Amino acid sequence: MGWNTLDDIDIAGKRVLTRVDINVPMEDGRITDATRIERIVPTITDIRAKGGSPVLLAHFGRPKGQPMPQMSLQPLVPALEAAFGCPVVFVERPSRDFIDAQASDAVILVENTRFSPMEEANDPQMAQFLASLGDIYCNDAFSAAHRAHASTAGVAQLLPNCAGRLMQAELQALEAALSHPKRPVGAVVGGAKVSTKLDLLQNLVAKIDVLVIGGGMANTFLAAQGADLGASLQEADLHDTAREILSAAKAAGCRIVLPSDGRVAREFAAGAPHDVIVLNADTRLEADQMVLDAGDISAVEITEVFGTLSTLIWNGPLGAFEIPPFDTATVAAAKAAAAQTSAGTLITVAGGGDTVAALNQAGVAENFTYISTAGGAFLEWMEGKELPGVAALMQ
Repeated sequence: MGWNTLDDIDIAGKRVLTRVDINVPMEDGRITDATRIERIVPTITDIRAKGGSPVLLAHFGRPKGQPMPQMSLQPLVPALEAAFGCPVVFVERPSRDFIDAQASDAVILVENTRFSPMEEANDPQMAQFLASLGDIYCNDAFSAAHRAHASTAGVAQLLPNCAGRLMQAELQALEAALSHPKRPVGAVVGGAKVSTKLDLLQNLVAKIDVLVIGGGMANTFLAAQGADLGASLQEADLHDTAREILSAAKAAGCRIVLPSDGRVAREFAAGAPHDVIVLNADTRLEADQMVLDAGDISAVEITEVFGTLSTLIWNGPLGAFEIPPFDTATVAAAKAAAAQTSAGTLITVAGGGDTVAALNQAGVAENFTYISTAGGAFLEWMEGKELPGVAALMQ
């Protein structure tokens, strides 16, 4: 793969500088979702089992280079101790002498790296300071790998380095989905706007066999072909771009699937009265009508597409999944992909906040091959961009 894992480096007796993502959501001092903490447990456990001492580097919130008590990592210590099953030593101003004075298998948590403006600037001086705190660098924060910060890119170039278990799993899943996929490979790309996923669409059509476009993005493509979609969310200034993407896909041999029918309503509300109508270049909606979901025929067609694939990448819902019944197509397609995954006929890799929420709503998240919680890093990888935190690990 071009990078080391924890199995490739001797960490016995070493202080392992470990970049993690524990930027968990909190309300009134209470963690509301500990998923990010739970997902780093295998890395911390393995480092200690191999005789190393993890020195955790992490950020919390956006303090913009200033110490802010409400963004301290110290309140996370009890949750970390519960997850790791061992004490966690918190240090606000670390030094190598302090670290070396701790037990040889101690888990040490360093205060929020973003309290210093040198972190986000990837200042060489901060990278050197961080490197002085450890003997080996381990990056287990794929979700921060698209940032060229001192704790993600700078320090990695100064110490022997490796990927943690979560980073390893992310990279292997994404390599299998896009870089070296089992073909045919397809993708579902949905969401509100084409403008936020231009690079993604342009990269995908050159690499995959089938692209399913849903959500408000599909409206822009349909309108670009001549449809009048009334009050539907769409980007009129991107019609030329949509046509260019369609042409590029055709030239690359990538089939694009747009909704052939849709759920149309006059208000954006749960349970709103709606009709299912045919969608094509000749569609003419009234001024107050909106397409809020793909229709039943489209859901069947998308399911049939899945049946022709060996690998599927999913980023974005097919409609306004937050409000029923406009979650219908997303749920139906998600269940179909999950069923084929469970049957062993389809490799499914999904990522993005709305995507994870939609798959959870459909009750199928655990049936997908891999779900990335990395957000921006997942999207940039799919766009074909180099991630500084990953590039720094390459041998």
